[in-house]
Amino acid sequence: MNTVQTLLSRLRMKQLQLLIALDEHKSLHKAAAVQAITQSAASKALHELETMFEAELFDRSASGMIPNQYGRRVIEYARLLTTDLTLLCQDITDIKSGRGGRLAIGAIMGAIPAVVVPALEALRENLPNVSVEIVEDTSARMLSQLDDGRLDLVIGRSAVSAQPSKYRYVKLADEPLSVVMGYRHSTRPRGNIAIRDLAHCQWVTYPSKMPLRELLERELDLAGLDMPLNTISTASTFVTVALLNQGKDLVSLLPTDIAELFAQHKMLRILPVDLRSSSQTFGIVTRKGSVLSPMAERFIELLMARAGR
Repeated sequence: MNTVQTLLSRLRMKQLQLLIALDEHKSLHKAAAVQAITQSAASKALHELETMFEAELFDRSASGMIPNQYGRRVIEYARLLTTDLTLLCQDITDIKSGRGGRLAIGAIMGAIPAVVVPALEALRENLPNVSVEIVEDTSARMLSQLDDGRLDLVIGRSAVSAQPSKYRYVKLADEPLSVVMGYRHSTRPRGNIAIRDLAHCQWVTYPSKMPLRELLERELDLAGLDMPLNTISTASTFVTVALLNQGKDLVSLLPTDIAELFAQHKMLRILPVDLRSSSQTFGIVTRKGSVLSPMAERFIELLMARAGR
């Protein structure tokens, strides 16, 4: 409690900016130059910070000043505070100009067609001047951006984090999966196909340790097959679809909503493969303790209403 009171009364943003510069440049001299202060002033500011936290924040080594476990944690929150203040200033500017504010959303690809897009359409009807940024990536990468304050919320999975308890998670829907192939390289099968029937194919799959990759490995194992060594790994939906359309005997595992979207435009063909693993789920992920903007709260309301929650 004493540390909190000390920080509230003595901590300055200039000190936090110095920490970020030190992390980037590994040199007190260079960090001081970036902050347009003398090296002695930078040294004094760092000493004040270390006194407040009652711990050294950097290890001095031949390669420069390297943040230790305490320093890394303080720098993480320094970046978060800086990002939040930047977004606050941007929001105030947007509101003054009549643009209505900003919303940054991260979403896994399977949630975009049936969940994110309809909710965004409804949001635009209610708040036509809101500025929206959408990031499509893996849950793990987007959680990192959520931690840094670059995203307001993520439609994905908090369980992939090493510390899932630091997030609020509300389940939205299941994510059924389909096996797909390039449209012009395949014909409509007459009956069901087993995973074993695709043993001659090369898989385009998500990177290792990602839920979609782990599910494919489980399906192959249940079929008595090893994961092939010649897989093509990508987290990009566009790259996956482009590869499937260009290469013969390439197959992939995609969320069914995504697969159906591309199948409608005759870019992919969904193969009648019965998967034995249960569908994965996804939901709304936000940072515990964070204060959501009115735009983010309204968007979450629309997501929950669409999910019937």
